[in-house]
Amino acid sequence: MYTLAPDEKATTVMIYTQNSLVRGDLVTKATARVNIWLRMQGQVHYVHVHKPQVLMFGGPLTKSLSYDELYLPISQVVGFHIVPPAEEPLDYDPSEPNRAMKEVQLALGNFSAKGNVRISTHADFATSIEVAHAGWLSVYDAEISTLFVPQFPEFHTPLMLVNPMAVNFGI
Repeated sequence: MYTLAPDEKATTVMIYTQNSLVRGDLVTKATARVNIWLRMQGQVHYVHVHKPQVLMFGGPLTKSLSYDELYLPISQVVGFHIVPPAEEPLDYDPSEPNRAMKEVQLALGNFSAKGNVRISTHADFATSIEVAHAGWLSVYDAEISTLFVPQFPEFHTPLMLVNPMAVNFGI
């Protein structure tokens, strides 16, 4: 069991890979904005998750696993968000000129999501994602559901980070 330092906090997050869903606690500095944490991790290769519950998807069965700690390679992460009802400030200024929300649908491994991305009003969606070169793309007001387990609940989150090179976009 991990004991938090006085300058740390634990935030429950959900992490999506091509074949799994991880829910657990991410320990960060108390001042960290966890909803954009992956953008700040240039030198870190693993997400260190405490008390993770892991759902593995494959074949006709879904397998549930639990650990004390999990070290998940960031290269395998396709989606990431804090677990509602926890919220943090969004990562944009709504008054920023020349920006608009574009509705998108995403395929993230065994999950799909509907949400909005902010793009320039001077470019279409295809141009925006081609020139962005972002390691993580923000998806706002995301509704996330599983593709193959109908009894699985739908999630809503105000902000989800996705790896734009590991998801499919539908518009």
